Amino acid sequence: MFLFVGSICCAQKSTNKTPLTTIIKNTEKQYNIKFSYAVEDITNIAIDKPSPTLNLQETIDYLNAKVPLNFKALNDRYITISVLDKTVSICGIVLTEDSKTILPSASIRIKNSSEGSISSNNGSFNLKDVAIDATIIISYLGYETKEFNAKEFFSTDKNNCKNIFLKSTKEELNQVLINVFLTSGLQKNIDGSTVLNTKKFGILPGLTEPDILQSIQTLPGVESSNESIANINVRGGTNDQNLMLWDNIKMYHSGHFFGLISAYNPNLTNKVIVTKNGTSAEYSDGVSSTVNMSANNEIRNTISGGAGINLISGDAFVEIPLAKNLEIDLSARHSITDMLNTPTYTKYYKKSFQDSEINANNLDKNTNSDFSFYDYTAKILYDLNDKHQFRANIIGINNELNYSENNNSDQSQSKASRLSQKNLGYGGNWKAQWNNKFSSQLSTYFSRYNIDASDYRVTTNQLLTEANEVLETGTKLNLYYDRNQNIKFLAGYQITETGMLNQTRVNSPFYSSTKKDVLLNHALFLETEYNKNKTYLRLGMRLNYFQKFEKLLFEPRINFRQKFSDQLALKLEGEFKNQTTTQIIDFEDDFLGVEKRRWQLVNNKDIPIAKSKQASLGLEFNQNDWNIELTGFYKMVDGITASNQGFYNNFQYKKAHGSYTDNGVEFLINKTTKKYSTWLSYTFSTNNYDFESFIPATFPNNVDIRHSFTLGFNYNILDNLKISIGGIWHNGLPYTKPVEGDETVQNGNNTFVNYDAPNGQNLDNFLRLDTSVSYTFNFTQKLKASLRAGIINLTNEKNYINRYYKVDPNNTEKAIEVNNQSLGFTPNVSFRVNF
Repeated sequence: MFLFVGSICCAQKSTNKTPLTTIIKNTEKQYNIKFSYAVEDITNIAIDKPSPTLNLQETIDYLNAKVPLNFKALNDRYITISVLDKTVSICGIVLTEDSKTILPSASIRIKNSSEGSISSNNGSFNLKDVAIDATIIISYLGYETKEFNAKEFFSTDKNNCKNIFLKSTKEELNQVLINVFLTSGLQKNIDGSTVLNTKKFGILPGLTEPDILQSIQTLPGVESSNESIANINVRGGTNDQNLMLWDNIKMYHSGHFFGLISAYNPNLTNKVIVTKNGTSAEYSDGVSSTVNMSANNEIRNTISGGAGINLISGDAFVEIPLAKNLEIDLSARHSITDMLNTPTYTKYYKKSFQDSEINANNLDKNTNSDFSFYDYTAKILYDLNDKHQFRANIIGINNELNYSENNNSDQSQSKASRLSQKNLGYGGNWKAQWNNKFSSQLSTYFSRYNIDASDYRVTTNQLLTEANEVLETGTKLNLYYDRNQNIKFLAGYQITETGMLNQTRVNSPFYSSTKKDVLLNHALFLETEYNKNKTYLRLGMRLNYFQKFEKLLFEPRINFRQKFSDQLALKLEGEFKNQTTTQIIDFEDDFLGVEKRRWQLVNNKDIPIAKSKQASLGLEFNQNDWNIELTGFYKMVDGITASNQGFYNNFQYKKAHGSYTDNGVEFLINKTTKKYSTWLSYTFSTNNYDFESFIPATFPNNVDIRHSFTLGFNYNILDNLKISIGGIWHNGLPYTKPVEGDETVQNGNNTFVNYDAPNGQNLDNFLRLDTSVSYTFNFTQKLKASLRAGIINLTNEKNYINRYYKVDPNNTEKAIEVNNQSLGFTPNVSFRVNF
């Protein structure tokens, strides 16, 4: 959520100016005299010190020449200072505070007057014959409006225009608490959320690009149980319980290469905010976390861009200003795997398809596969004036797989398969600053997700096709009111319509199943934020109405932080949330076994609305570049379905709904300096299911990881040479083994594995060491390049991430153990040029 807060900083070009108040006091002491003046007349004026060799009269003459005031001696003891009854010329240059970028078309007005101007293409402006006591108002859309006294611009040097540095107000509600968190580009907000600034991103172990969804896994409580960003688990939740937003567009797909690469190009995705608890009331439909990605939102006055390539893909992006108030941003990325098989591709391919119909290690068959992916984004930025801002964007994500297979001993036994996975999103928003206190934002989006698979077997002339489609439209209106610098309000309304289709067809013997569902949701939300001195408090409530079920849900939110000193703070977070979309696993061979999940809407019966309750309490300590955090949390999610969890036990084909409870402690210690950063995070949690209709009803969650450690170290060897090394260790995931001596069971004509107590065993502990190195080339001030190399699993540890059993086709009384392995030694190299 956005809030129009900030500050403005201004200064003369000369940095050795002395306040006039100081000069007056020194002069009084030097000559044993007294000045008579109004304090407001001399504040905010700074000049060069007069020479100490000047006598009193020469000092008065000097001051009369340097400032727009009249210094007049009444007698030998008293001197009066008065404002001159005259006009002055105003000269200034408007720039951004952070990047010192020129701001053309800024509005410059004289208060209580129709006179004014706008800044030119180089940010400068001039006003003549301005009354010395006039108030100058400078404003620009997305930046705080600021008032100045005309006398602050007074200078005897006509070429010395005042630099006005405006601080952007396009910041989230939360102020940055920690500027560098773990690595450059990672920041911590005062509300506990974590911000990833991709353009400032440093280096993390194993990564050669600022991969958005890989990077956030460095945070305590955020991990992937199977190394896939398509399966990010936040405090024990499933991936579909994470709300993914890209520029206010809800996304239903997150990964390339079936989860090994983030599908969101980081070059135009400038900022990512990850919230685990205490979420703003304007967000819902993600009971585990919110991952809010924002593209560039600022119109620049120069063209910029870049291009890069690694052993998996190549990409390019460009930001083109078409006019002083109009810009278009473009990005595209495409795999190189359809042209070149690299060592990285080989490792990814083996990991992705090891447990599917597309088996890379099948020596009895002659296989041919063609896999590729691409994504693209485009955004148009238009500022109507300094009060109204319009944005429109599009994002496209695509994965394509074509696979053929022939039996080496019998060429007539063949099959051809195809899999397509797409997510397309359109969005637009209008921001308006109606006055200094009141603003609004109207946003709308359309999101479409498709996954289609076809499997044709020549010998039987059988064609199997499967499809899953999501269509969603949403509109949201946010109203912001800043009562004062410390108290701010948000009110809003959101309407969302979601439609989902699931289809399966077989031509011989003929079978067809098509299911369509539509759900319309309305929501009202209200929130207030208080931030003063050492106290931060955000209270919110959200009222959801589900038209189809005629059901109301009330969701309170709280986010509180109290500083006891400059070093120590207490934080309290809590939220109720709901979710009306879920992914289910009906069959293990869905979509060729590569993608096993389908999106479905809740029906408030066998698939209920998922509802979460979460609370966390923690302490933060910050001193001398040390950051230490200790947080205890409790989380309960009710309304999950058995078909959503991907069970490999006796509950695999049962229909039921239940809940899970995850509670534990997160600990982080981080030391960050200009030269290095090191961190250690530890998470202890207990995560259990509760399904009343199952026996036993309570058992460990599929992603129950009791102990998890992450260790990292970044070091800047030189200003342009950086190295990073880190490791991950956690307990092995739970799995269910067959009953010893009675491994299978007969049910009619079918034989199934006879599983023992659910999730009663654990895989071996997981251990992985990663490293990266980065070298930067500074060709010119604007033209830069970087060369990065990274290795995932440096020691080539053999880690198992899943284990299940299936009936032995050669002996139906026995079960075969199937193990899925994590990535082995996986190198990657990237080269990028930016301008």
